Amino acid sequence: MDLAIIVLIQVLYAVASLVIISSGLAVIFGMMKVINLAHGEFMMLGAYGVIGSLRLGINLWVAIFIVAPIAVGVMGIVLERLVIRRLYGRMIDTMLATWGLSLLLVGVVTSVAGNTTAGVSAPMGSFSVGAYSVSSYTLVIIAVAVALGLAIRLVLMHTQLGLIARGTMQKPDMANALGISPSLVYSVTFAVGAALSGLAGALLAPLTGVVPTMGGAFVAKAFITVIGGGPAILAGLVSASTLFGAINQLATFATTPVFGEVALLAAAIVMLRMLPQGITGRFFKRSL
Repeated sequence: MDLAIIVLIQVLYAVASLVIISSGLAVIFGMMKVINLAHGEFMMLGAYGVIGSLRLGINLWVAIFIVAPIAVGVMGIVLERLVIRRLYGRMIDTMLATWGLSLLLVGVVTSVAGNTTAGVSAPMGSFSVGAYSVSSYTLVIIAVAVALGLAIRLVLMHTQLGLIARGTMQKPDMANALGISPSLVYSVTFAVGAALSGLAGALLAPLTGVVPTMGGAFVAKAFITVIGGGPAILAGLVSASTLFGAINQLATFATTPVFGEVALLAAAIVMLRMLPQGITGRFFKRSL
């Protein structure tokens, strides 16, 4: 019974991690159709935002939930204004441009912070389930993922800002005719996606080593999850995260973490072969 509870917690943690990792890309790629290969570097900037904040004496929770997302969101606005804005509708060009941005960000952070691994201690200690010990921070990750999903649904479905964003992404000319600035909406949406990526990096900083090249470990998972989820932003994100996270964690328990990663990739290949349009291209078609 204790082992079953531990397995359940770890599966929920794996699912929650994928939701958090992929949420920023779901906004930028899922809504804006921008192939953002710098997504992992936005996460890396969020993680370094936590490191820098702690060195300045800022509280860890303030650094994670306020400083890192705002800092990366502002960076997103700058990059959107300088680079991405000129490339909307040109997916290959945005892919190449964001790949160049990822290399630039890694180089800049490496020159400033060095290529050594920095660490943040996980807060809150641990709790016991029978003979097993689980980090309490795991529950924080799960809770944040649930809150994030609810917040995305609330904003996109039940606020005027969400309606404007969704309408502008679908019909920018019509939005412009109604007096809404598509360029402003695109800029704000990209900043929100970047801020969510920064939040993801900040949340995972206490669980992983913080190094300039850490983004490469997350960008593939994020793209697999968003593409596997299909056209519906939130339903696709949640359904793909649940499927891939469960497969990854169960395979890890049964074998090794390396095989768990292989199982996730194999599951994504099989699923996209069976469902080329993603999960929500076949199911949950009316969902957000």
